[in-house]
Order: sequence, then C-alpha cells, then structure tokens
Amino acid sequence: MRQRPVLDVSSLPDFAFGPRSTMWWGTLGFCALEGTGFAIAAGAYLYLAWLNPQWPLSAPPPALTWSSLFTVLLVASAVPNWLVQRAARRQDLRAVRLWMVVMSLIPLALMALRAAEFPALMVRWDVNAYGSIVWLLLGLHTLHLVTDAADTWVLTALMFTGHVVGKRYSDVSDNAFYWNFVVASWLPIYGLLYWAPRLA
Repeated sequence: MRQRPVLDVSSLPDFAFGPRSTMWWGTLGFCALEGTGFAIAAGAYLYLAWLNPQWPLSAPPPALTWSSLFTVLLVASAVPNWLVQRAARRQDLRAVRLWMVVMSLIPLALMALRAAEFPALMVRWDVNAYGSIVWLLLGLHTLHLVTDAADTWVLTALMFTGHVVGKRYSDVSDNAFYWNFVVASWLPIYGLLYWAPRLA
C-alpha cells in the first residue's frame, strides 16, 4: 500500500545559519558546557583566595607583558572573525578564503604569546594550590584556543578544495561563533589572574 506524504520538504535548503541550524545550537551547548567549566575553575580560584590572607601564595602576581599582548591580539581578532562570518553568510567564496587564511595565522601568533605567558606566571603548577589553579585556568583556555585553531585550519583547507558547498559556509559561520566564545571567555580570566591580585 502506497502512503502519500503529508508535506513535501524537498525544496527546503539543506543548510542554514545561526539559530536555524542544528550545528549552531550544538555549538551554543558546547560553549555553555565549557563556560560552566571556566566558572567552576574561577570559583575555585576565588575560594582559595578567600581562604588565604596572602594571595597569591608565595609568588608575585603574574607578569603583565605577554598576557596583555595576548589579550590585545585576541580582542583584535574579533574584527577578521566578524568579516569571515559576514562573508560566509553572503556565501562569498573569495572573501571567505581571504579571511579564513587570516584567521588561520592569528592562532599561531597567539600560541607563541601563550607559550611565553606560562613561564611569566611566576609559579609552577605543582608548588601550591595557587600555582595549580592558575595553570588550570590558563591551560583550559589554551585547550580551547588550540581546538578552535585546528578546526579553523581544517575549514580553511576545505574552502580551497573543489567541494565547497553551502554547508561549508554554515560551518565557517559556526566556527566564527565559537571563536567569539574563545575571545569572550578569556577576558574575565585575564582580569581574575592578572589584575585582581594587583587590585586587592
């Protein structure tokens, strides 16, 4: 017995941008989970600082040079990230390729700055609770930076193949959305680790 379809959806697009895309919601959920992890780690930092009258423990506050350079570059990266997201929504392949190459290079500079930032913390991870929580927070953010960098590199390579389809533009847009989370999540960590001990 043949069944008649209730609704023919064959003409609907097979990809979408923003909240109309299931991948966008998945990325949002991922950001919510990771943001919770950052919040828990920051809560542990604040709890330890509240317990100890001297904070940081047995160490001066971390040096500002590398972290500040990192922060400036990270915030500045929001501009090419916005441009690549806008180009993806227009499905402008040439502009997407250009800005994806730029966004592929920025994490390399950020990773070099982060590599210089770890020794400038003035404390090892295994010395005390302060060292452990500082390295944990910085390590968590570094993990997110590396993860998104790898995703960006793969998408950049795909945009230079002959298999660029509409779904790829949606992927680029979602990747740009996640990069905004990488930028936004760093700012409170930067304030907590580098400025809070100086203002206390």
